[in-house]
Amino acid sequence: MEDIVVQPPQSATWQVHLDRSMWVGGVRGLMLQALHPLAMLGVWQNSNFQEDPFGRLRRTADFVGRVTFGSPREADEIGRRVRGIHKALRVHDPETGRTHRVDDPELLLWVHCAEVSSYLEVARRGGLRLSERQADRYLYEQRKSATYVGLHLDDVPGSCAEMDACFKQMRPALRVTPEAASTVRFLLWPRLPRELRMLSPGKPAWFPFGALCYYTLPGWAKRMYAALPEVPQATVTAALKAFRLGLNSLPEPVHDRAFMPATRQMLRASRERLGAAGYDVGKGLKGLTDPRRWPRRAA
Repeated sequence: MEDIVVQPPQSATWQVHLDRSMWVGGVRGLMLQALHPLAMLGVWQNSNFQEDPFGRLRRTADFVGRVTFGSPREADEIGRRVRGIHKALRVHDPETGRTHRVDDPELLLWVHCAEVSSYLEVARRGGLRLSERQADRYLYEQRKSATYVGLHLDDVPGSCAEMDACFKQMRPALRVTPEAASTVRFLLWPRLPRELRMLSPGKPAWFPFGALCYYTLPGWAKRMYAALPEVPQATVTAALKAFRLGLNSLPEPVHDRAFMPATRQMLRASRERLGAAGYDVGKGLKGLTDPRRWPRRAA
């Protein structure tokens, strides 16, 4: 199975990464990542994030897709590409005058943890039913994804308890810099690109997308930013569940228009390989979250 896709349909990763709440989790992850001063400077100084935040989100979606649904060759290829880009980039800290590598293990680890914890926490809060054991399994599986950006497997949290400990260790280094505050203000009420506007819930009862992402942040992160007044957590959860339900009801070909063309091509190839291996792909990749669509030998 490993020669077909990196993470098989039987994995916890498959359950989380096919959930449409990933869009909220992705932006929430960006907001969390911004709290690390050097990580934020790395983005600020080396990308066009300010002009095209959803471009970065879609590139992240492409990476996550390839190290989940892609073939091992595709995952290795994008891993080499990402490591090569990071290796050449530097971050200048104006406060200390020091220059840091973008591929510093501490920075890579923070970005990874902020990202995957956001995917997991948003999906579960939105209604994806995962047991504690499955949640631990998801983080354990994501250690493999972290190796593609250059982290060592043993240095990456592989359970919810380990992830909590990692955040506790990192929190003293976090703060709201002017760049972080500017980034979150920009993300709060974003103008979605054309490809995503059709996916954006338009009902007045649903929170605007950026605000919903913000309100799903951990309480300590929202207190640091203090960008919006607090609202009842039950309201946030209800809005997230409505958003998730709306996106999860979209047919896969419609939803996949939000991805870059290369990502869509990779997903089509994945469906073809899985179909040839005996999986019932009549309802797309998302349909394979149902074990009844697996070959008998895989069930």
